[in-house]
Amino acid sequence: MKLLLLAAVLPLAAAYNSFPSFLSSSRRSAPWKSGAKVSTNMFLTRRPGTPSTALFAEQLGGGGPPTPRGNDGDDNNDDGNGDDNPLSSLQRWFKSPEAAEDIKTYTLSLFVALTIRFFLVEPRYIPSLSMYPTFEVGDQLAVEKITKRIRPPRRGEVVVFNPPQAFRDMVFDSPSDSSKKAKEALIKRVVATEGDVVVVKNGNLFINNEQQDESYRAEKAFYDFGPVTVPPGQLLVLGDNRNHSLDGHIWGFLPKENIIGRAVYLYWPPWRFGNDGLN
Repeated sequence: MKLLLLAAVLPLAAAYNSFPSFLSSSRRSAPWKSGAKVSTNMFLTRRPGTPSTALFAEQLGGGGPPTPRGNDGDDNNDDGNGDDNPLSSLQRWFKSPEAAEDIKTYTLSLFVALTIRFFLVEPRYIPSLSMYPTFEVGDQLAVEKITKRIRPPRRGEVVVFNPPQAFRDMVFDSPSDSSKKAKEALIKRVVATEGDVVVVKNGNLFINNEQQDESYRAEKAFYDFGPVTVPPGQLLVLGDNRNHSLDGHIWGFLPKENIIGRAVYLYWPPWRFGNDGLN
């Protein structure tokens, strides 16, 4: 399952972000192709009853029948065939079989990319050192969204979530700032689930009176915390970089409904590829 999700997310960032520009460039190029075809046919296609040399002379102004002019004698008047009109070229391209096929392909690609991103897996970027050493600034990881629909989060899992109201009230100076940042996701590790009794003492984490293995953390915590009991429907999340993380020991518990997904693989940079430290 994890390998399937990883295979889906690797091309996702490039496909999803580059699609509009790709579509745009394709549409721009199509009229050019149409114009090029018209110009090529103008010089290389022999008209019925007209020798090819006469055709070259006619087009280059060296002989042949004179080009009809408008009543005002303007040499730049359009001959009425619309070949030099960009709008006409664009309209012809949209009516062509190639355009219909391209539009179908781009639409299907966009639909697949959006479906994967919103319902299955999405890429995420690490902006801070709060999860060091598991993640470093600039790391990119795959976040899957299926598990949260099947079961609740478990201890040790790294989750991406929307910040709770308590976090926004603490960090932002005004309601307007809070609303602007409401969708900026955070990433932390689940250390306790509903019903767990949590204590941090002498830098060590205890859950239900049992000391936890925290080999993933940067160092022991410099603070004491608890005892607290995690309420129903809530989680306690902490950063692996205990002393440099604005997390649950400061702003409290995280509602389960705020969770976006579970981090499953780090895919960038490639030399750190894998799921070390992720449950």
